Amino acid sequence: MIKKYLHTILFFVLFASIAIAQESKQTIDGLSVYPNPVSNGKIFVTSKSSENKEIAIYDVLGKLIFQATVLGKEINISSLSPGVYIIKVRENEATATRKLIIK
Repeated sequence: MIKKYLHTILFFVLFASIAIAQESKQTIDGLSVYPNPVSNGKIFVTSKSSENKEIAIYDVLGKLIFQATVLGKEINISSLSPGVYIIKVRENEATATRKLIIK
């Protein structure tokens, strides 16, 4: 019986630590992704920081279709078909996601 409670307590501690770790994630201060919708095959990703940004673009089914590390702010996405996508931007430990529409 003590083992049963011990497993429950360990599970609760593990679950609580994961929840706390997820809450402590930072967002990217001043993030901007433009133009949106995209019609010229280029997007610009800016923030208040000048750090490198890791860009990942997913289709609506969650499949990774584009990935790059950006030193500046311009990204060429002319190879992507028109549609709705999810763009995930990571800067240091901070991450943010946005909807991206390509015409």
